[in-house]
Amino acid sequence: MTQLLIVYHSLTGGTRQMAEAAAAAAQQEAPTILKTATEAGPDDLVNADGYIFCTPENLAAIAGVMKDFYDRCYYPVLGRIEGRPYAQMVCAGSDGENAARQTVRIATGWRLREVQPPLIVCTHAQTPEAILAPKIIPDDQLAPCRDLGAAMAAGLSLGVF
Repeated sequence: MTQLLIVYHSLTGGTRQMAEAAAAAAQQEAPTILKTATEAGPDDLVNADGYIFCTPENLAAIAGVMKDFYDRCYYPVLGRIEGRPYAQMVCAGSDGENAARQTVRIATGWRLREVQPPLIVCTHAQTPEAILAPKIIPDDQLAPCRDLGAAMAAGLSLGVF
């Protein structure tokens, strides 16, 4: 039986909503594990057949907690998860492109297979108050997150990836 792992970090709730939307849809297609970046570890990566990584973009980079997840897991799984499919979602205040590039570089080092371009949801938060405020991601922006979760899980279930 295949298993999808979704790892996320969220300080203001935006990325959490995206990850939860993907996980809810994925559960309809395949067993799915949703874990925060602080909870997830190397064993979770080894035991999963595919991944969705979800991070906010902070200061034009992946969130530090997500970077810590990658740092803790990188070498313990190196050479053990090659070829597995992954996708990523970024919750950004502006463009999210640099955070997406950083995740691609890490996944490339692990020799993972990207199955779709990064999904970036932009909140347009530009002031300190807006950046730190709790986020509510509109349903129309969560729909692609659900689609991604369902597609990843279905692809794993059907052996497409």
